[in-house]
Amino acid sequence: MAGAASALFLLDIKGHVLIWRDYRGDVSSLDAERFFTKLIEKEVPFYMLQGDPQSQDPVVYDNGVTYMFVQHSNIYLMIAARQNCNAASLLFFLHRLVDVFKHYFEELEEESLRDNFVVVYELLDEIMDFGYPQYTEANILSEFIKTDAYRMEVTQRPPMAVTNAVSWRSEGINYKKNEVFLDVVESVNILVNSNGQIIRSDVVGALRMRTYLSGMPECKLGLNDRVLLEAQGRSTKGKAIDLEDIKFHQCVRLARFENDRTISFIPPDGSFDLMTYRLSTQVKPLIWVEAQVEKHSKSRVEMMVKARSQFKERSTATNVEIELPVPADAANPHVRTSLGSASYAPEKDALIWKIRSFPGGKEYMLRAEFRLPTITDEESHPERKAPIRVNFEIPYFTISGIQVRYLKIIEKSGYQALPWVRYITMAGEYELRLV
Repeated sequence: MAGAASALFLLDIKGHVLIWRDYRGDVSSLDAERFFTKLIEKEVPFYMLQGDPQSQDPVVYDNGVTYMFVQHSNIYLMIAARQNCNAASLLFFLHRLVDVFKHYFEELEEESLRDNFVVVYELLDEIMDFGYPQYTEANILSEFIKTDAYRMEVTQRPPMAVTNAVSWRSEGINYKKNEVFLDVVESVNILVNSNGQIIRSDVVGALRMRTYLSGMPECKLGLNDRVLLEAQGRSTKGKAIDLEDIKFHQCVRLARFENDRTISFIPPDGSFDLMTYRLSTQVKPLIWVEAQVEKHSKSRVEMMVKARSQFKERSTATNVEIELPVPADAANPHVRTSLGSASYAPEKDALIWKIRSFPGGKEYMLRAEFRLPTITDEESHPERKAPIRVNFEIPYFTISGIQVRYLKIIEKSGYQALPWVRYITMAGEYELRLV
């Protein structure tokens, strides 16, 4: 078994301890000061410490103590451990703790922690026992830890889910109408260089469920997974996909999936992500944008843009938004579009072209003219060329070709449940460096 956490600290943006919980007695509050000192030493520009938390190394080691932390808003959540711990597991635990706090306080900030010290200490007592993570399901915790003090005294025994093997779902749930909604959502990440070459592309997908089911239902989900279809002796030509980096919700029986690739689970009540996956295949840009920019004697700029949909005609992209970079000192825009509307966003130094409905196999154009100031700084630096950014949604379409073959709901009372499945493809990090 991996080592246990020694203590959990909640710090403000300056490194001061707001709340901490000692689980094993082998660290002190002074370790939080040592952690923050080390963190500042590692991050040379201090503004980065308060800026992009993604740029930080989430693990710091000093004098026999390992510090693992995440930053959310103006709060640092940090675990200190003297034993050899599973860092990835504890970092995941901290992210779950953020979700729990947001469930109780709406927003996780220094002020919300100061206003709810009692509830925070109650939560820290329940989510970790002697340094080992316990319950991080906000819906279950809220059944016996109430935000109002008088409500906390009323509940004498923990809910069944705490003493049950199925910790993510309570017993006794009942609905008049039993339904399951499954959204297959894929985000397309693509980066195109100035020569029109794709230098990075992948698809990140998620199976997002909303369940309104009575009792303790057993659900079984089947996908057009190549490994499963080949094991069943079925033809996989043009129908099957290879899923990578699969990550399941804790309700999925992993042993069953490893054995016969069946996704079997007792779902939580409400919304959750059943599964996430990634496909690192070469992706054809679904919406291709070409831009030609001409400057005339430093007094005006003309821009001609073509947007072309590169998916089948039976599909339609909705809420298309194309962000076109323009010079920072541009003014007095005059814009014409063959479809949709365009508006100048000076705070982004961009022209925003919006198309509500973009059918497949179509091409539309935009022409724009901007005025530039007649006086320019001769010592000014070359202008930074920002990428064209594209946002869109394509309902009833997946770029990977993933399909839900079946979704079965079985419950001992024998009720009939209605499963609903929807497919959506949307833009993730979708950038074309063409200007």
